[in-house]
Formats: sequence, C-alpha cells, structure tokens
Amino acid sequence: MSGTPMHSVSVAGVVVDLRGRILLIQRRDNQHWEPPGGVLELGETFDEGVRREVLEETGITVDVERLTGAYKNLPRGIVALVFRCRPVDGEPVATDESVSVQWVDPQEALVRMAPAYAVRVADALGDHAEFRAHDGVNVLS
Repeated sequence: MSGTPMHSVSVAGVVVDLRGRILLIQRRDNQHWEPPGGVLELGETFDEGVRREVLEETGITVDVERLTGAYKNLPRGIVALVFRCRPVDGEPVATDESVSVQWVDPQEALVRMAPAYAVRVADALGDHAEFRAHDGVNVLS
C-alpha cells in the first residue's frame, strides 16, 4: 500500500543495579547520555533485542524484567519500547557505539539526559508502563 507511513522500532534497557544505580552510555555519534538501546532486528524478540543492545553498547549481560514504556519520536517515526533490566554479568566498558559507560545515581542520570530520554528512566523506576510522544528532545503533552 503506497503512502503508508514507515516506522522504525527500537528497544532500550534501563539497567538498575542492586545499589539502585542506572547504567548510562555516552553515545559516540552525538556525545549524548542515554540508556543503552537501538533498532530491533527482524526475527528478534523484544527481550533478545534488549539483551543484545545492552551487551553491545556496555559489555553488561542483563535479564529483562518488564516493559516500562512506549515512546514515539514523532518527527522521525521511531517507536521505542523501554524495558527495566537487572545486570547479571560483566563490567562497563566503552564500545564502538559508546564513548563512556557509567553507573550513576538516578538523580544524576536524569540531569545528564535530554528530557525525552530522562523520562524513560523516571518511568522505569515507577510501578507501571507509560506511553509518551516526543520531538526528539522534549516530551510532548
């Protein structure tokens, strides 16, 4: 069907350790701080995608616990599904996609990120899944 809008689906993991710290990456391409994540591959389940992306970007193996939110970047047509995760193995290490990987206090995490990404961490610390739209930087009401 011609004229049908195309969307991209991505997944991200808000990884919370036993001390309550959040795992963040500083992206190599734009230097922004975000939870690790990326495009879901064809034939890949949501949890497989989250585990792969977190490992590729941080060196940390995770268990995926639950969906915490769905977010749409309206200008770019990207739908992101965000999951709360817990670390299982590994140490944070910079990769081809991340210039820095750090465990940070939740409040510090929120101030490092653009609002459209900070809300994902805040939502992951809550009790139920949220859904929101944003413009790539700011959450839209």
